[in-house]
Formats: sequence, C-alpha cells, structure tokens
Amino acid sequence: MTTIRTVAVIGAGQMGSGIAQVVAAGGYEVKLYDIAPDRVTLALGEIAASLARRAARGLSTEAEAQAALQRVTAVKTLAEAAGADLVIEAVPEIPDVKTGVYQQMAPLLQAHTVVATNSSTFLPSDFAAATGRPEKFCALHYANYIWSANVVEIMPHAATARATLETVTRFGIETGMVPIPIAVEHNGYVINTWFPALLKAAQTLVTNGIATPEDVDRTFLIANRGARMGPFGMMDIVGMKTCYDVSS
Repeated sequence: MTTIRTVAVIGAGQMGSGIAQVVAAGGYEVKLYDIAPDRVTLALGEIAASLARRAARGLSTEAEAQAALQRVTAVKTLAEAAGADLVIEAVPEIPDVKTGVYQQMAPLLQAHTVVATNSSTFLPSDFAAATGRPEKFCALHYANYIWSANVVEIMPHAATARATLETVTRFGIETGMVPIPIAVEHNGYVINTWFPALLKAAQTLVTNGIATPEDVDRTFLIANRGARMGPFGMMDIVGMKTCYDVSS
C-alpha cells in the first residue's frame, strides 16, 4: 500500500472526471477542482451516472458505486486541492495553462506531496521547474475509456526520484491500472506516438476528398475485426478541441 491517502485532480474535463472516478473506486479520497465551478458540478453528475451504469451491468455493487461517489469531493480553491498526498494535473493541452497551474500551486503543496501530469503530448521536463519539486514530479498519463483501456503511462524526467516512480506505480496498480513504464522522455509516450499518426492519416483522406469519414471508419473496422470504433469515432471521443490543440 502506498502512503497516498488523498488525491487531488486538477481539471474536471473528460479525462479529469474519469481519473477522479477510477481513483475513488480504488478506495482513495478524491478532491476534484476546476477553475470553472460549473464544470465540477457537471463532472460529479457524469461520475454518478457512470458508476450507476457499472452497477447496473454487474461490474460493481450499488453499495460500492455509492461509496465511490461519496469519496469524490468538489473543492472550490486550488489551496484545498493542494493539500492532497498526490496531485494529478489534467488541464487542457496548452503549455501556458499547465505552467500557470503549477506556479500557482507550488507554494501551497505539502512537503511530501507528489505531483503528476496527465499530459498526453508534453514532457514532464517542460513543467518540472514550475512545480517547485522536480524530484517529486513525473507524467502519469491515462488513456481514454479509462475503465476498459486501463493503462497508465509513467514517464520520468532526468530529476525524478526513484521513490516517486515507485509510489505512482503502486498507486496505478492499486487503482486497477496497468503501469506502462516509459524509459526516456518522449513526446508521444507509447499511445500518443501511434494514435495521432492514425488520426492524421484519416483526416488527410477526408481533407483531400479521397474518402468520407464513414468509409474511413468502415474500412478500419473491417480490417481490424473486433475494434470498437474507427479513427473518426476516436476523434469524437477525444474531442475536436483536444485534437486541434495537439495538432497545433
């Protein structure tokens, strides 16, 4: 068992709410923060609905679903979130936004707190200095469809302490994730090295008038029997704004 008891998730968008849910279901107390309070309210509703669906499908009991929901608390300030043992940043893929969050949060953190970024494209070294605790900072990147695609990519930067990596690896396992170690810093991690390339290829086919989105996805699904969706379905899940930000 890790020394982590409370986890703060900064950013209550699609990934932030998913991370909060899976962490709470793993038995941890979760503090959920977003600069837009309405987004947190919406996220709590999404988490409640998702937990209820899992219970209805027999993937958990109703009691377990309710207990998980009770472990997620909305907080109104970054200071409240910074009191956690582990802080996971899941704000938009815009470097200045991420850096600003770390700089605001740095003086508020407890000495032992570990900080992780859920960035899908940027390197931990891009933000390590801004955290004020580079040795306690790394990337902890979750995949979309967090329940079924239950991998979490763990990427250190040059100054990340081994103890930090051991802590987040155990934490990942205890919350039902399969930890994927990234040996050296790489912008695309594993998933987002092949994933954007696939989406770019699909988008190019449509942009150049070669095929429709429907036919691109149909071809993909036939060629990859058992796949749940095609490239354009994946874009819908990720969100066009995120696709745009990553491409930019």
